[in-house]
Amino acid sequence: MAFDATPLLGRPTGVGAFCIGALDGLARLAEVDVSAYAVSWRRRHVIGSLVPSGVSVRQHAMPARPLHTLWGRSSLPPVEWFIGRHDVVHGTNFVVPPTSHASRVVTVHDLTVILYPQLCDVSSLAYPGLIRRAVAGGAWIHTPSQFVADQVIEEFDVDPDRVRAVHHGIAHLDGPGDPDAALPFNLPVGCQRFVLAIGTIEPRKDYPSLVEAFSSIASTYHDLALVIVGADGWGVEAYEDAVRSSSVASRIVRPGYLSDAELAVTLGRATMLAYPSVYEGFGFPPLQAMAAGIPVVTTVAGAVPEVVGGGALLVEPGDPDSLAGAMETILVGGRDVELLVERGRQRSAAFSWDNCAGGLADLYRDAIAYDRRHR
Repeated sequence: MAFDATPLLGRPTGVGAFCIGALDGLARLAEVDVSAYAVSWRRRHVIGSLVPSGVSVRQHAMPARPLHTLWGRSSLPPVEWFIGRHDVVHGTNFVVPPTSHASRVVTVHDLTVILYPQLCDVSSLAYPGLIRRAVAGGAWIHTPSQFVADQVIEEFDVDPDRVRAVHHGIAHLDGPGDPDAALPFNLPVGCQRFVLAIGTIEPRKDYPSLVEAFSSIASTYHDLALVIVGADGWGVEAYEDAVRSSSVASRIVRPGYLSDAELAVTLGRATMLAYPSVYEGFGFPPLQAMAAGIPVVTTVAGAVPEVVGGGALLVEPGDPDSLAGAMETILVGGRDVELLVERGRQRSAAFSWDNCAGGLADLYRDAIAYDRRHR
C-alpha cells in the first residue's frame, strides 16, 4: 500500500505525528507492504530519511501545486503514474489523489473547516470540496475518533460502512522526561511550578481564554507560571493581545517550538497540562501528559472526552472561569487529583501505534476486497 507522508516535510504537526506513528506500526506488520510518497517536486528526496525503517520510498517527482489543481477538478493524472501500482493509496491529510486501480482511503482529522470556518486559514477552506469529491469517487474514510466519524457520516451523507474510526497512538517523545532535568527555557524569577500548554498558536486552541484563566489565579499562586509551547500559526495577534492585557504577563513564557527531547523534559516538570481547545478531532497533548502522569485540564471540545475518558478534568470551551477553577483544583491537590492521574495513566495505555496500524490494516483489507467485488 502507498501512504502519503507529505506531512513529514517541514516542522512536525499533529498530522505529522500521525504519519510517523502509523508508518512505524504498519512497517511492523508482516502482512502489509508499505511504501511512502510525498507530493513534492524539490523535497521528494528528503522523505526517505524521514520515514521509519521498513518503509520504502519509490516515486517520481510530483509537482504539488499543478497536481493539486488538477486533482481538485478531474481524475487525471492517476497517482500510479508517479508511485507505481499499489492495492490501496492512503491520503493522510484530507486529500487522496485519484487512482486508476488502487482503492482509496482518506483521513479526515476533524471538521473544523465546516463547523468553525472562521478558525481556519484560507488553504484549509478547500478541504470540504476535496472530501466530497473523494466520497463521490468511492474513497473510504478514516477518522481518528468515533466523534469525527459520526460527523463525517452526517455532513457528507456517507455510507457508515465506508467510514472507519481508528484511534491514533500517543505521539512519540524521546524518553519519558526526567523531573530533575534542566528545562530548555528559563522560568520567571520566583516561579517553581508551571501550567503547560502544547499546540500551535491559532484560534482553535483558544489561548486567550487560557491566559485569562491563568491571570485570575496567578495572584493567589505566586510561584506559578504559564508556559505555552508551540510555533506561531495564524491569528496569533489575539493571543498576543491577551498577554499584553494580563496583569501577570511577565509570568507567561513562550519558548516556541521544542524538539521531542526538550518537550519530554518540559512535560516531566509540568504541574499540569491545560488544553483549552474550542474543537478537536483527537488531541495528542492530553494523552502525552496522561501517559507521563501529569494532571490534565481540558475542554469538552469535539473528540476530547472520547479520548481522555475519565483521565482529565473537563470544562466547557470558552469559559475562563471554569478553566481557572479546574486549574485551581489541580493546584490544591489531594486524593481526587491522585486518582485522576492514575485514571489518566490507565486510559493512555489503550492508545498505541500498533493498535492504530492494526485498525488501518483492517480498513485497507476491507476496502480492497469490497472494491474488487464491485468493479
